[in-house]
Amino acid sequence: MKKKNIFLAIIFLLIDIISKLLIDKYVMLDKSYKIINNFFYITKVYNEGASWSIMWGMRLILIIISIVILACIIVYQKRFKDNIRNNIAFSLLYAGIIGNLLDRVINGYVIDFLDFKIFNYDYPVFNFADIFIVIGIFLLCISIIKKEDENEISSR
Repeated sequence: MKKKNIFLAIIFLLIDIISKLLIDKYVMLDKSYKIINNFFYITKVYNEGASWSIMWGMRLILIIISIVILACIIVYQKRFKDNIRNNIAFSLLYAGIIGNLLDRVINGYVIDFLDFKIFNYDYPVFNFADIFIVIGIFLLCISIIKKEDENEISSR
């Protein structure tokens, strides 16, 4: 992991950790607070699974999967060109994975609280770590499309 990525990842990780600490302290479990009617709510839930609560209660497996994915991303990053987009993408991925991993290790569950209803569909509640992971993957997809994953290091 590059120093640039560590610094950015720490900033993103702090955003995730602080937001979860505040939500956990000041919001009641399973209580929904309307921010924008019929669109955005703050709803604290404890998610013992992964996205959409898949693998519910499989804490140890989710911890192992997170550690393996984190290790793969650290190795995979060497294939990518060193540019702003890629540095932000990997920093977001590190922060998101570590943020949810810390929750699972410390609490046994992930604290989710961002609750959106779009076109009458109530999306699963999520957190900043989840946002960071999605944006990180999206940015890496752009890099792959632009062939920025074919760094000179990877051809050796």
